[in-house]
Order: sequence, then structure tokens, then C-alpha cells
Amino acid sequence: MNPDCMREAIRSARQGISKGQTPFGACIECNGRIIASAHNRVFAGTDSTAHAEIVAIREAQEKLGTIDLSGCTMYATTEPCPMCFAACHWAKISRIVYGTSIEDVRALGFSEMTISNISMQEFGGSRMEIIGGYLIEENQALLREWAEMPDRRVY
Repeated sequence: MNPDCMREAIRSARQGISKGQTPFGACIECNGRIIASAHNRVFAGTDSTAHAEIVAIREAQEKLGTIDLSGCTMYATTEPCPMCFAACHWAKISRIVYGTSIEDVRALGFSEMTISNISMQEFGGSRMEIIGGYLIEENQALLREWAEMPDRRVY
């Protein structure tokens, strides 16, 4: 695992927060280099599907000129929601590495479905490797920073 990739996801999330977005970031690494980095753009684009992971997948596929992201790792500040997990699966991403859990953001008021990535992996027979709790303190600090903002928005 590459801490620089997770820190890039955290940096992207902070950039999104500064633009009135939610505290989520993602980074896709392939062959030792960062291919894409994104933050949520739900409110910016009035698009409930514009999660950081989806935006990063779109960017990576465009840059690489393929929909097949085999061998790539998705770094996400929070455990991907079911939609984002499915997108990672369909993009053939090999590994998901995340910081905080779905339960952590649900406690902040987000309407997350409480279906863990491990459960989705088991139910769907996905071969993706899943690693949670990576750089947990830094990702928890990100959520605390956002939670202390007086004008934060949830969905």
C-alpha cells in the first residue's frame, strides 16, 4: 500500500470541502503512479452519482483509454458506498483501500446504506482485495474537520 496515494485522496477531499462539497476523496494508483484523484462533486454538478470514486474512475478510464482498470488500486477516504463498490467491480479495479467506515459517516448524518464492502464482495463473488482502516487517524481527522464546519451539507 502507498501512503502517498491515500494522502492524495485526503488532499482531494479537503479541496472538495473548500468548495462546499462533502468530505470524501479518492485516488487511483496503477503501476506505482497516480492515475486519477478526485473529490465528491455531488453539489457542484447537481449529480447524486458524482461520488469521488466514480469521478476518479471516469478520469482514470479516460486517461488510460480503457474501461479495464485491472491492476489498479482505489484509495478512498471512506469505505465506498454500494454504488461505488459496484463501479470498482465493473471497472475491474483489483484492490480497494479505504480509511473510515460506512458506519463512521452514517454517524455524521449521511444516508449511507450500511452494506459493507466485505458483504458486497461475498454476496457478489467479487475478487477485489479490500483493506479498511488505512491511515485511519488521518481520515478520522478529515471527518472531524468537516463535522466542525458550520455550513456543512449532507445528503
